[in-house]
Amino acid sequence: MGQLDHLLEKNRAWANGIKSADPKFFDRLSNQQAPEYLWIGCADSRVPANQIVDLLPGELFVHRNVANVVVHTDFNCLSVLQFAVEVLKVKHVMVVGHYGCGGVRAALLDEGFGLISNWLRHVQDVRDRHQSVLDDVSSEQDRVDRLCELNVVEQVGHVCQNSIVQEAWKRGQPLTVHGFVYDLADGILRDMGLSISSEQDRERVKQNSVDELVQRPVRAGRQKNV
Repeated sequence: MGQLDHLLEKNRAWANGIKSADPKFFDRLSNQQAPEYLWIGCADSRVPANQIVDLLPGELFVHRNVANVVVHTDFNCLSVLQFAVEVLKVKHVMVVGHYGCGGVRAALLDEGFGLISNWLRHVQDVRDRHQSVLDDVSSEQDRVDRLCELNVVEQVGHVCQNSIVQEAWKRGQPLTVHGFVYDLADGILRDMGLSISSEQDRERVKQNSVDELVQRPVRAGRQKNV
């Protein structure tokens, strides 16, 4: 018996359950992929992208790495971004962090080791840029979570600065970049107040997001007017 046979059994049970509820589901799925959203998130196993926003396979294009970082020299991330924008024509890019992120904690506390230390340097750049904001937060856990929020803001900025997004905006392609942080404690996405749809809006919206963020409690998110 193979070591992963239990997963294969679960896969068959899952597939049979889907087909029982919707016999044509896999036929449709195999013939097209037309998501409207690209999710750039953390690789943490507790943050399953499709389930969090209740979307089916084929409805959400996903890229994940440690601490949801967007680096201009990361060809893995850039390839996903280019395919999503230029081929799939997604309308929304979502950068999604999560509170209690181990990568962000390691970056804040200089606890990285080996290769991961080089990757987390990008998050430490965010830490250093906003050190005065973090110094105003009293508890270590709150500083970690505040840095999770600030990291999302900065990574949204990196997405918007990228030539793939810049060229899409220049040719008039509808594309908006958003920032959210997922709370493991209650399953809710917190809106960081970032929805950028043009180069003209980029700096203003990003700065407004930071200004609002430092005025509200950690893990609060922007409140919707209803």
